[in-house]
Amino acid sequence: MTKDIWINLPVKDVVKARDFFIAIGFKLNEGPGNSEQSAAIKIGSKNIILMLFEQNFFKQIAGNELTDTSKSSEVLFSFDAESEEEVREIAAKVEKAGGKVFSKPAASQGWMYGCAFCDLDGHRWNVLFMDFSKMK
Repeated sequence: MTKDIWINLPVKDVVKARDFFIAIGFKLNEGPGNSEQSAAIKIGSKNIILMLFEQNFFKQIAGNELTDTSKSSEVLFSFDAESEEEVREIAAKVEKAGGKVFSKPAASQGWMYGCAFCDLDGHRWNVLFMDFSKMK
């Protein structure tokens, strides 16, 4: 059965997108997948790989047109943080790296603290610190 998962995203500029994700704390996944048309980025400690593909190459792989991220969202990627402070740090790193925080760090539902942002290509991300001991 399934052992790993890869998230595949189209990007305008592979190098700029790669550098953005490294600047916010993700890691380059050394080895296969890194070329002029793609970059492999490791998210977290569970071997989730974010594959960044140049847009035209992505269209060939996907077999259809791209979503216009300035007008709509196809998905919201969420990942966890270890503390409220880490949420704030990631939000600051996103802005410094050229992304857009569209939901500033804040508490939610009494047990979560998070923010949401767009990467350089308009893909939407959500980072959350969840304190399950406060969950009702």
